Amino acid sequence: MQKNKKTVVVATLLVVVVAICIWAVTRPAAKKVSAPVAVPVRVINVTQEDVPRYVTGIGSVLSLQNVVIRPQVDGILTKVLVKEGQQVKAGDLLATIDDRSIRAALEQAKALLTQSQAQLNVANVDLKRYKLLTVDNSISRQQYDQQQALVDQLKATALGNQASINASQVQLSYTQIRSPVTGRVGIRNVDEGNFLRVSDATGLFSVTQIDPVSVEFSLPQQMLPTLHDLIASSAPAPVNAYLGEGATGTLLGQGKLSLIDNQVAASTGTIRAKAIFDNAAERLWPGQLVTVRIQTAVDRNALKVPPQVVQRGIDQHYVYRVKGDTAEVVPVNVLYQDSDLMLISGVDANDVLVSDGQSRLKNGARIEVVKGDPVDTLADSTGAAK
Repeated sequence: MQKNKKTVVVATLLVVVVAICIWAVTRPAAKKVSAPVAVPVRVINVTQEDVPRYVTGIGSVLSLQNVVIRPQVDGILTKVLVKEGQQVKAGDLLATIDDRSIRAALEQAKALLTQSQAQLNVANVDLKRYKLLTVDNSISRQQYDQQQALVDQLKATALGNQASINASQVQLSYTQIRSPVTGRVGIRNVDEGNFLRVSDATGLFSVTQIDPVSVEFSLPQQMLPTLHDLIASSAPAPVNAYLGEGATGTLLGQGKLSLIDNQVAASTGTIRAKAIFDNAAERLWPGQLVTVRIQTAVDRNALKVPPQVVQRGIDQHYVYRVKGDTAEVVPVNVLYQDSDLMLISGVDANDVLVSDGQSRLKNGARIEVVKGDPVDTLADSTGAAK
C-alpha cells in the first residue's frame, strides 16, 4: 500500500515536470521595448528683415500715341519715304501725293487776286476824284455812292481771292504727309502709284509710340483704398511688368503707377489702373499681355518663412519648431503671404522650423535633420514612413 502511494506521487511529479517543460518551450517570446524611429525632416531658420508687400494682376501694354496715317486730299501716292518698322520723329516727311492740280488751282487763285487788286486800285483812284467833284456839285451824290459801293465790292472780291489762296496752300501742304508723333512705322497698306482717297478707311500705315508706353491692368475693388494711398503718395509706387507669372517670369520693365479709373466695373467688381514705363529697350510692345506686380507696402523687421513651413489646422495655422531632437507644435498667425513667402508671428527670429516632412510628425516626435535627397525618398528607403 505504501509502495503504491509513492508510485502515484512520482507519476504526478513527472507529469508536472513535463508540463512545465512543455510550457517553457512553447510560451511566446517577451516583446522587447524599442525606442521610436526618428522622422527625417528638413529645417530652415526664421529670418527677420524688411519685406515689401506686392499685389499682382494681368495687364495689357498700350501705346501713349497710336496714329493711323491717312490722306487728307485725294491724289496719287507718288513716293513713300520711310520703311516699315522705321523709327520716325514728329514732323518727319513720310510720303508725298501728286500736287500738280492743287498747284494749278493755287496759281489761278493768285492770278485772280492780282486782277482784283488792280481793279480795286483803279476804283480807289476814281473814288478820290469823285469825292473832290462832289464839293462843287460837278457830279451827283449818287455817282459817288455807286463808286464807293464798287470799291467795297472789289475789296470783298480780293479777300475772297486771298481766302482761296490760303485754302489751296493748306491743300498743298496735305500732299506732304508728315508724322504727327514720334514712334515706329507699322506695316504699309498702300504702295506707290495707288490713288488715295480721303474716305479710305485703312490708311497708309500707322505710327505707334514705343517709348514710353503705358500698361493698363485690373485689380479687385478691395484694393481701391490702397491704390488711392499709392497715388496720393509723394513717391510714385513702383510697378514691375513680367512676361510669365509674377516674379518668376522675365522682367520686361519697371514703371510708376500713374492713375486709377474713375469708376469700378460693376460686372466684374474690378478697378482699372495705369502705369507708365520707360521703354528705351523696347521690351514692352503695344498689345502685349504682361503680369503686373505693384509694391503696396513694406513690413519692417518682419519674420519671414517659406510657405511650405506653415501648416493649416482646423482652427489656426501652426509650425513645427525644433527643440533638441524633437519637434513641438507652435501656433502662429499669418500676417501676409504670396507664392514665395509668408510673414508670421508667434515664433522668434532664428528659430529652427521644419520645412519638409511635417506629414509624419506629431507634437513631441523624434526627428532627424537631413540634407541632400528629398525627405520622401529617405523615408521610403528607411521605412520611417511605414
